[in-house]
Amino acid sequence: MEIRWYGVLMAVSVLIGTYLALKEARRKNVQEDHVYNLVLLGAPLGWIGARIWYVLWNWDYYRQYPAEIPAIWHGGLAFHGGILTALLVGVVYTRIKKLSFWQLADLFAPSIILGQSIGRWGNYFNQEAYGYPTNLPWAMYIAGAWRHPTFLYESLWDFGVFLYLWLNRKKQKYSGEIFLKYLLWYSVGRFIIEGFRMDSFWVGPFRLEQLLSVLLIIFSLWFMRVLGKRSEVGERKNK
Repeated sequence: MEIRWYGVLMAVSVLIGTYLALKEARRKNVQEDHVYNLVLLGAPLGWIGARIWYVLWNWDYYRQYPAEIPAIWHGGLAFHGGILTALLVGVVYTRIKKLSFWQLADLFAPSIILGQSIGRWGNYFNQEAYGYPTNLPWAMYIAGAWRHPTFLYESLWDFGVFLYLWLNRKKQKYSGEIFLKYLLWYSVGRFIIEGFRMDSFWVGPFRLEQLLSVLLIIFSLWFMRVLGKRSEVGERKNK
């Protein structure tokens, strides 16, 4: 029996992520039903969004082999497509339920980045998302050469971001801070690591994922400033 490692890792990510999100929900007095609802909506739709993004940027291949489009177990998920879809789900859900988007985003941020760290090992089993040839001592032998294990770089970076968020989650000063720090530090790492990858999508002379990372860094810093100032104003009014 062939093990579909992508599926196994996705399941592990969802289980661990849901456990952590429920733990945070109890701490923040958020109804657990909202966690379950967002997991059931956000996880599958996020994966679909990530797959659609990947397929669109590899359309020359998939239009010749359309049967491969749903074959997610062969690899091919694009983070930015997934996170944008999941964010849209979160915005719509919180609007309908009249909840704070930022509060729920903070609640899920550690789970999301930990899931990304775990999910990157799917690239290892599928022998994809690797980097340029190198003679560094930690190089991995992939596709006929010793290469930068960029999936490992990102997995370790993401786990470091998870630890930072998880250990500092009780020190946040305003709603949205944890989620925005997740976007910021993930994007910083992705920008750097993307420069070592061989399978980047290109927009003219630029790597698409690096451009999107820059936009997310700007977005994060801007909203951290806006929400931080708003929190300070609220504190002064309450004094």
